[in-house]
Amino acid sequence: MLMSLKRTLGNRMHYVLYTLAISLILLGLLLMNGESSTNDNFCSDIFSAPRIIAAPILCFIGYILFILAIALTNE
Repeated sequence: MLMSLKRTLGNRMHYVLYTLAISLILLGLLLMNGESSTNDNFCSDIFSAPRIIAAPILCFIGYILFILAIALTNE
């Protein structure tokens, strides 16, 4: 009984980590999305802090959490 409860809670933790990791990656990709510059029109928004600082950090943390979730699954 106790072993099955530990196994169920462990599986739930893995799915929570997977969901959190995918959410962070998608949030980072959405923050990177936006209008781009063309030859005729320069868009200074491509150098905004959310696009060049926050979004890559969120994606990186998401990938690290995903790798951690995969590593914990094999235990």
